[in-house]
Amino acid sequence: MERTKGNKVVLVGDGAVGSSYAFAMVAKGVADELVIIDLNEDKVKGDVMDLNHGAPYGDSRVTVKAGQYSDCSDADIVVITAGAAQKPGETRLDLVEKNTKIFKSIVTEIMNSGFDGIFLIATNPVDILTYVTYKVSGLPKERVIGSGTILDTARFKFELAEEFGVSPGSVHGQIIGEHGDSELAVWSQANIAGQPLFDILKNDKKREKRIEEIFVRTRDAAYEIIEAKGATYYGIAMGLLHITKAILFNQKKVLTVSSYLEGEYGQEDVYIGVPTLVTRDGAQRIFESPLSEEEQAQFDKSAQVLKEMQDKIQNHIIA
Repeated sequence: MERTKGNKVVLVGDGAVGSSYAFAMVAKGVADELVIIDLNEDKVKGDVMDLNHGAPYGDSRVTVKAGQYSDCSDADIVVITAGAAQKPGETRLDLVEKNTKIFKSIVTEIMNSGFDGIFLIATNPVDILTYVTYKVSGLPKERVIGSGTILDTARFKFELAEEFGVSPGSVHGQIIGEHGDSELAVWSQANIAGQPLFDILKNDKKREKRIEEIFVRTRDAAYEIIEAKGATYYGIAMGLLHITKAILFNQKKVLTVSSYLEGEYGQEDVYIGVPTLVTRDGAQRIFESPLSEEEQAQFDKSAQVLKEMQDKIQNHIIA
């Protein structure tokens, strides 16, 4: 039986990222119905009222409701932004183990509702938690998607656009790999109107040092934002909105989301940010961008970082 093609989105997690995403959804009128779930029911109640009061000024009307996991039964997309934040002195592995347990509980509750739609994961470390969702849910890989490097790619395009004085929409460039420190810029494919940006920068002595500066600013932007205001949320919220629109409106866009590899780029059994065709049915096809020898080595290293993390949490997934 074919899944119902509706426009109902359930958001699990009403923190800074979740509430920013909810606002963007209402402002742009992307869904017919948006249901918000969070342990802090008072916060959800307040946000639902606030968002509904603003909904008449959105691009089209979105009905916003407070909900429970049972509301996921007929949802087309469940977006998860819930999870623990990293505390001072806590290692990344500590955070992964903690959030793996949280996600196993959340995903189990959602699947118990009869959910048969598409998961969109944003909680960090997003590649690992998308993998956890895939394993726990039992859904086909194309219906479990992580936000991947969509925000990193947007940051990369912004930095390049600033450098060359053009609109970010006119820049063609991608960040792939882990959404984290091991990610890489695909310089060999970055261009404006077919002009290779790496070659332009490399052949301009005044700009040559900008190659590394642009990538570092892209990779480390989150640290700078967190230091300034405590967390990042507007950028990723807009990225999630972009993915949601691609799914609900069947836009057939190629986005650098976190997808499950089965031999693509020479890797298997790992969720990682790669160019992926996103349609109404989810992550339909992975595009293998031609990588230089150096870029392929960087990608392999990034995948290995994620696989090592996956290995360390396997017991938490199956326990």
